[in-house]
Amino acid sequence: MGHTLGLQLFDSLKPELTSFCYRMLGSIDDADDAVQETFIRVWENWNSFRQESSYKTWVYRIASNLCLDKLRQAKRRTRPVDFSDAATSIIAPSETLPDSSWVWPAPAVSENPEDILIRKETLQLCFITLLQTLPPRQRAVLLLKDVFEWSSKQIAETLRMSPAAVNSALQRARETMDRSKHRSEEYSLMDLEPDQELLSRYVEAFEQFDIHALVALFHEEGHMSMPPFPMWVCGKDNLFQFFTLMRWHCEGSRFLPTTVNGGYPALAQYIPSNDKSCLVPWGIHVIVMKDKKIFHIQNFINAKLFSRFGLPEQLDR
Repeated sequence: MGHTLGLQLFDSLKPELTSFCYRMLGSIDDADDAVQETFIRVWENWNSFRQESSYKTWVYRIASNLCLDKLRQAKRRTRPVDFSDAATSIIAPSETLPDSSWVWPAPAVSENPEDILIRKETLQLCFITLLQTLPPRQRAVLLLKDVFEWSSKQIAETLRMSPAAVNSALQRARETMDRSKHRSEEYSLMDLEPDQELLSRYVEAFEQFDIHALVALFHEEGHMSMPPFPMWVCGKDNLFQFFTLMRWHCEGSRFLPTTVNGGYPALAQYIPSNDKSCLVPWGIHVIVMKDKKIFHIQNFINAKLFSRFGLPEQLDR
């Protein structure tokens, strides 16, 4: 197999490889870096590829090792609602944690319908967060087996484990995931696509900054989180106080529709710039619903995500 053909093959694997690395690492930036590093190593080590295993196994071995190395040095990514209790006193959030603390949403990594359909529910933010609770090697085994549907033999070759070790890791990973899914109310709600009518009412209430209308859309125990702030707000009274407090910052916002994590509807929020001449990126709102009300809004405050999602750098007033 020639060098050029190898690079073409790498290109065809890239979307699937990116979605594997994203599920492993919980950040699309980290996943892009891992895929780029994999590409460099494939290029540099081309002559050592002896075809004793398939090309795909070889590439995934490099990518898996890179992910495992990254995870060895990193703290576990999570979400504010899994990190701490809800705020008891409602103040403007000030403390932030580094971007590396949080699970972030991802744009579509492929236009190909087959890639998009690879176990779409395993791209949901809630599932990605649950995955991060697994030890890294168990996480890799579970993904390759249950998401990408590889054989135990192929996984053993890729991760240089014995088939017995693969099966044992898989069993432990499945048990942990089943327990986590069982405990997570949000996981059971992830099959529900947000109701477009509720999304429209949310946009309208927020853009007019009608706090009464906004809070009325929330479930009784509805909540809102805003990584990189660990603080999150739960319950209608607290949400009312919080929105009142943040009026100066959020009034005049506009939203553009987008999608995250396998086509899940989301909203990109733009806020007035400091000189009020235009609107600038602020956060991406991902809404989980329960009983036709908002159960959880995750507002991912990260302007860097906007260009990655192909969203405009600013909106005219």
